[in-house]
Amino acid sequence: MKLAGSTFARRALLPAGALMAAALTLTGCGGNPLNNSSSSAASGGASGTVTVGSANFPESQVIAQIYAGALEAAGVTVTPKLNIGSREAYVGGLKDGSIDLIPDYTGNLLGYLDSKNTLSDKDEIVKALPAKLSPQGLAVLDPAAAEDKDALVVTKATAAKYNLSSIEDLAKVCDKVALAAPPEFSARNYGLPGLKSKYNCVPSKFQPITDGGGPLTVKALIGDQVQVADIFTTSPAIQDNNLVVLSDPKNNFLAQQVIPLYKSDKLSDAAKQALNNVSKVLTTDDLVNLNRQISGDQKLDPKDAAQQWLKDKGIVK
Repeated sequence: MKLAGSTFARRALLPAGALMAAALTLTGCGGNPLNNSSSSAASGGASGTVTVGSANFPESQVIAQIYAGALEAAGVTVTPKLNIGSREAYVGGLKDGSIDLIPDYTGNLLGYLDSKNTLSDKDEIVKALPAKLSPQGLAVLDPAAAEDKDALVVTKATAAKYNLSSIEDLAKVCDKVALAAPPEFSARNYGLPGLKSKYNCVPSKFQPITDGGGPLTVKALIGDQVQVADIFTTSPAIQDNNLVVLSDPKNNFLAQQVIPLYKSDKLSDAAKQALNNVSKVLTTDDLVNLNRQISGDQKLDPKDAAQQWLKDKGIVK
């Protein structure tokens, strides 16, 4: 059995109070990279430099390094500014010019911008983003096929026992299974309330586990302490343990495509094209492999993993 790292509890949409607390904590302890800007970075790239940021988890860091490498290959001067923190912190950095570009996830970005959002379909979410971002001087480019979203996962044995391939199938036997997920899953719209309203699926037991689909959750699933678990789709543990991801035909879980978020007046046409070229070829399987390289036994530096990906895709030589 191979367990997922705990780094997968990362890009969830935190309550506004928690986001503010995270931002203030970073500021107070001097650990926020946005407070250590050089003069060229503080100008937001006005001198021609694009400052590429990331959130404070490995997947965001490696995508940011991919963006940086693609931009440099297109002749753009890049300054990295990684490990910024919460969405509130890095959106603030985009607005004040501390950074110019950062990878984000479509569903949670829209939820951050519109707390009343009810859209969950990937195309509808992408279509709604520009109108929410434009008044703030921000914009997005093309989304990637790569997606890091919540998913209900079962073992092959459980899938075979109950003939499961979708959450619709699960609904028929939901009262016979226990489900593990983060504690907030019990109240979030996409959690137990969503499963009940969209699929009439009410598990026999809810087991809260605080590692965000990480090793404790995987261990409980593999050991049959629970029969269903909420695990992010880019967790290597899914492939490494031959787990089965149940399809979600009613879009209970928000689409979470990787998308470049940027300050709208800071990228040249060449820079935009370079980033769109990344989005054309970045897949969920790529993210799984990158996460395995940087958070698994190899412990590759995100920059090294990104450079190898860029070479494999023919973006850099």
